[in-house]
Amino acid sequence: MVNVIGNYGNADGNGRSLIMNGHIDVVPEGPLSGWTSHPYKPEVRDNKLFGRGANDMKGGLTAKVFALKAIKEAGYKPNAPVYLQSVVEEECTGNGALACVAAGYKADAALIGEPFDEALVTAQVGVIWFQIKLSGKPVHAERATEGVNAVEAMLPVIAGYREMEKQWNNEKMNYPDFAQHQHPINLNVGEFHGGDWTSSVPAWAVLNLRIAIYPGDSLSERSRQIEKTLQNLIQENGLVKKAKPVLVYHGFYGEGYTLPENTDAENELASAHEGIFNSPLKRIAVTAATDSRFFGIYQNTPALVYGPSGERIHAFDEYVDLDSLKNITKVYARFIQNWCGITEL
Repeated sequence: MVNVIGNYGNADGNGRSLIMNGHIDVVPEGPLSGWTSHPYKPEVRDNKLFGRGANDMKGGLTAKVFALKAIKEAGYKPNAPVYLQSVVEEECTGNGALACVAAGYKADAALIGEPFDEALVTAQVGVIWFQIKLSGKPVHAERATEGVNAVEAMLPVIAGYREMEKQWNNEKMNYPDFAQHQHPINLNVGEFHGGDWTSSVPAWAVLNLRIAIYPGDSLSERSRQIEKTLQNLIQENGLVKKAKPVLVYHGFYGEGYTLPENTDAENELASAHEGIFNSPLKRIAVTAATDSRFFGIYQNTPALVYGPSGERIHAFDEYVDLDSLKNITKVYARFIQNWCGITEL
């Protein structure tokens, strides 16, 4: 997969420019037996479009395309460049959006269509992926006590990082956006692999973990805490020490992001939302990460995360609500009109 970037608007106009960003990559679908319909054969039921990536986030990206299409077919053009970015690798690194930043794409605001139920994300966590590798001593199961079981050695490792997760959650009162959130820091044991044979003591085990960090946290400081947790486990647990742990960072390694308060971009989006939905725009803090951090942190561009309603992202029977998707498309079109300004072709 590759990034695809389009540009529609007057480069020499008097409007404010806009990046409209969305990711095209998806997470694995899991066992097909868990799906009511095939994850890669879109199906509409009860005005909901089902399929892997329907909500996360082909729905929001499609809404952007049709918002621009509607403006063009109505005979208008934005008064400033609108960069439509279809990017890759949001689900694992964010390198697709980062590549757009590195290539020099910059605007007065960014709009990322992630599916947070028609609400504006004002704060979001960062994410660190890390891997623990253990090396055991294989022996026949009849002499299991003479070996070093790499799989069993991973159990106290998981418990140790669960305790670290608990400690980080206890810090939430230091972060106002998440102080009232029940459990802002989630450790996910995402993948586990180990051993080669049922009757052999496992010679190896690999554990892939994901943990959130608060916006404003230092990646290097949180990484040191991850490393210190493992060092403590090595000192306190003989089995872990014998398994010779190795820690590797891979994939996600990104900061959290907080949208500055009361930006012109937020106010214009709120106005567009209220004009379509006849209700105030809801603001939320979320325990997930998005590509908005690249625009907000690295370019000082207000990055608005706002998209349609749906359910079951990263799960079976993912869907986007089609009524919501249509309304979000209208909001996007009105936001472009108000933010960039439009003129007749």
